[in-house]
Amino acid sequence: MIGFLIALLSGALMSIQGVFNTEVTKASSIWAANVFVQFTALLVCLGAWLLTDRSSLTSVWQVSPKYMLLGGAIGAFITYTVIKSMDSLGPARAVMLIVVAQLLVAYVIELFGWFGVEKQPWEWRKAIGMAVAVVGIIIFKWK
Repeated sequence: MIGFLIALLSGALMSIQGVFNTEVTKASSIWAANVFVQFTALLVCLGAWLLTDRSSLTSVWQVSPKYMLLGGAIGAFITYTVIKSMDSLGPARAVMLIVVAQLLVAYVIELFGWFGVEKQPWEWRKAIGMAVAVVGIIIFKWK
């Protein structure tokens, strides 16, 4: 149950953050806003680490394969693409497309067992769920 609630909170925070970041971009530029977003995230993470964890920061270099360390770089492009999509489509449409893309890519990752994720079998139920989500976007966008 806690995982469910955390996932809901994550989605809500992503939507709010996207709106905030889009507004910051209007006052500056997309990359200046992105620098600010990533810098403030760094400060929050360092503060949380100091208050709660204090494990060795250098231990992240022990991860294998090393390409797993690209999450932060990918995060910069996530911020960029969320800002651009929200600016172009509005928050609701952008988030719907973002969530469907996340779901589709996550399912493909599971199906093929990419990046060390345990491979999962094809399930029609999941494919139908994906189709329902796409139909939902079409209905939402329909004028």
